[in-house]
Amino acid sequence: MAQELVLDAHTDSNKNWAWWLYLGHALSMFFTLGAASLIPIILNYVKRGDADGTFVYSHHSWMIRSFWWYLVWVCVGWALVATFFGIPLGIAVWGVAWIWKVYRIIRGWMALSNNAPV
Repeated sequence: MAQELVLDAHTDSNKNWAWWLYLGHALSMFFTLGAASLIPIILNYVKRGDADGTFVYSHHSWMIRSFWWYLVWVCVGWALVATFFGIPLGIAVWGVAWIWKVYRIIRGWMALSNNAPV
């Protein structure tokens, strides 16, 4: 017989918010290459305090760190592209950064679905 974890209303609400924010980050990656992640990232900062003391808090921190590191690597890619000779390397950096960010979204979303911290 499988056991089902029952979350209190506060934790369940925070989990739902995190789920929608993962969706926002994912849609941003596929439709704007991450540019529209500003909306979910602001909401991550706003909702992270509400999730303090729950496993959902780690998910907000995970999305925030993913966003900032992705932004750093996109900027590194732009700096390489600006050198002209670094164009192939810059494009490679962008591609690896995009794959890494998508991996982080999927890994976090799966952990959230399993009610586990990241």
